Amino acid sequence: MKTKLTLFRRNGIYYSQDSTTGKQKSLGTRDETTARKLVEATNEAHRSPSLNLQLARAYLSASDPAFLRRTWQTVMDQMQTRGRDSSRQRYVSAFRTPAFDPIRNQPLLETATADFLQLMKDAKPSQVFYLKCLHGFALSLGWISIPIVAPNLWPKHHPKARRGITLEEHQRLLTLAKGAEWRLYLELLWETGAAQTDAAMLKAEDIDWPARTITYFRKKTGTRAQITLSKKLETVLSHLPTLGALFPRLSQEEAHVRSKRFAYQSLVAGISDITLHGYRYAWAERANSAGMPERFAQAALGHSSTAVHHAYARKAIVIAPSLEDYENKLKPTPPPPSPTVTA
Repeated sequence: MKTKLTLFRRNGIYYSQDSTTGKQKSLGTRDETTARKLVEATNEAHRSPSLNLQLARAYLSASDPAFLRRTWQTVMDQMQTRGRDSSRQRYVSAFRTPAFDPIRNQPLLETATADFLQLMKDAKPSQVFYLKCLHGFALSLGWISIPIVAPNLWPKHHPKARRGITLEEHQRLLTLAKGAEWRLYLELLWETGAAQTDAAMLKAEDIDWPARTITYFRKKTGTRAQITLSKKLETVLSHLPTLGALFPRLSQEEAHVRSKRFAYQSLVAGISDITLHGYRYAWAERANSAGMPERFAQAALGHSSTAVHHAYARKAIVIAPSLEDYENKLKPTPPPPSPTVTA
């Protein structure tokens, strides 16, 4: 049988090359003996699947003593320490479900393609998505040398299309809102398009009343968002604290708690396929319909885009005007009164 991987060195680092696909991968070592052990372990497993466990253990344990102790739970634990807070929370929630129990304590080296395929057969689409993330993360760490599941065996992930919340739906939710803080929170989301966590964490000090702007840095990306206060937004802010957190209770809650409250309220209101992020989509859709230039919409939502970088100097500050002003431009001007005719 043809050798699966060949070994070569580039700039002092050893690499493997797949003889079938031509794909090259760094072995992360300058030591030839270690590199050969890694390649030989993979080749032996490829030539004789029945000897996979014995041979790979013999080769790999010599260069990585922790290898034999690693299970898929080890990979999950590592994933839950990486990335943004929101990503870590999603990993924690996903991996604690029983769907991952069949492989949770299974050693990486003893995992076969059939194990993953069986799990995918019984799992929800979202769980398959996180399983694929888990598999890819183990590969990126070098804890598995070749994919356990070939790319063509993974089902395609089709996330649900997100939509913006409509004005009628927003008004319905305001009617059902329990508590002034939650109602004002929803109104602020409608007026600013802020992400749910960014809005909940706003402080009175983020408001510049003389300049009539509100400025904050997005938790997710660290990018700056700034928007001019509209009359409606000023009214909302006037009912909120003048020092510290604008939403004292909501700012202490985890994002998933606010999401669950909104999901329940939406269910009661008879609204489906919508999340708190729908306010962000709604704001962007309204801005587009009102003719607001893209650079202003990007500045208000805290996104960076090619359009902004091309139109402005790298460190220039773009302050978005209020969306209310743009929407008011679309309202037809009432005709002048007819002249009075006297007999």
